[in-house]
Amino acid sequence: MSAASKVRRTHKTWEIVVFERGKYTSYAACGMPYYIAGKVESADDLIARKPEEFREKQNIDARTLHEVVEIDFGKKRVRVRDLEKETEFWERYDDLLIATGASPVRPEVAGIDADGIFGLSTLQSGLNVFDYMRDHLLKKVVIVGGGYIGIEMAEALLERNMKVSLLDMASEVMSTMDPDMGRLISGYMREIGVDLYLNEKLDHFESKIGKVSGIVTDKRTLDADLVILGMGTRPNTSLALKAGIAIGAKDAIRINKKMETSVANIWAAGDCAESFHLVSEQQVHIALGTVANKQGLIAGENISGGNSEFPGVVGTAITRIKDFEISRTGLNEKELKDLGIPYKTSTIISSTLPGYYPGGGEITVKLLVEKVSGRLLGGQIVGKQGAAKRIDTLATAITARMTARDIAFLDLSYAPPFSPVWDPFQIAARGLL
Repeated sequence: MSAASKVRRTHKTWEIVVFERGKYTSYAACGMPYYIAGKVESADDLIARKPEEFREKQNIDARTLHEVVEIDFGKKRVRVRDLEKETEFWERYDDLLIATGASPVRPEVAGIDADGIFGLSTLQSGLNVFDYMRDHLLKKVVIVGGGYIGIEMAEALLERNMKVSLLDMASEVMSTMDPDMGRLISGYMREIGVDLYLNEKLDHFESKIGKVSGIVTDKRTLDADLVILGMGTRPNTSLALKAGIAIGAKDAIRINKKMETSVANIWAAGDCAESFHLVSEQQVHIALGTVANKQGLIAGENISGGNSEFPGVVGTAITRIKDFEISRTGLNEKELKDLGIPYKTSTIISSTLPGYYPGGGEITVKLLVEKVSGRLLGGQIVGKQGAAKRIDTLATAITARMTARDIAFLDLSYAPPFSPVWDPFQIAARGLL
């Protein structure tokens, strides 16, 4: 929708048609755990703009419950299924944008189709979880996967006074962080009452009367009357693949920096498409709303006749569980080793505020820099309130190809209510000089 809106701002008379197989357009998917937790009062609060608003205010023909099932790029048309009327028709295009997003990984194991097993990706999927919780007496939830969704849903379900267990194959939660940082997150989760089962593999699900009743791992059986799948996402690229459009990193649609696919006049953006990583200088697939919105804007500019490029990503992400904040950017140690990039690290424990000023909390910062040049390659932060948003400065530093010395001597603001005189990430940078 960011692409469609950009095209409309540039060309007032062009015909713009949007097909969406779900019920909603332009919503805040990242807000779903907080709606489920009860912190967001209404699902309507998560909707940025309804289909009728696009039609009435922007003259964008947004058609929900319409699924595109085939792309015929030879004749420049798509075959569309009207899911309400159960009819099909062909729609012609001059330019086509594919923004089909990604879907939660749903493992092919016995019992996966039992009621009470949910993945989260669309607004509707969040509503389905909320409705199931409302309509059933639930006491025990098992979350499969310790990434962003898993951690945020653990918080949400603790808020709902449920017994929360989390299962993950890795040695620590948050595998996008290094294990030493993940260990701090795992420790905090145990402190607040989450039962962690790490280094364990899902085998199958058990059910009673069609409803999930348990999860069987390679080590034990866990009772569950609700299961949340947080095992990552896969780009929705079957439509593009069937049409003969080239597929790239992690099965995402291959695009260049202009959002062009391998087929003329067909573009792709968002969770279904690749991105260029500014540190590894390789194509990657990173499913984040921040990336999707920027890619959509670039696609809209270029469909409108522009010549813009999306510069790339550094993989910046942030979350929290209760009052424990988590953020990361750039590459982690495993990624650097896989790429064969020599590096060194610095990890420090400090405080978000000066020790004498009330309200501060512990913060742990880890920096990874190129061994010879000292160029910043990655950063990870965990800690109490005020810790995680510091990652934005590190993301900026990575994008600007700054070194540890550059970071250590940045002229940052200082006052006791905001930070110590040496910001924690500058202390970490000093350790690399």
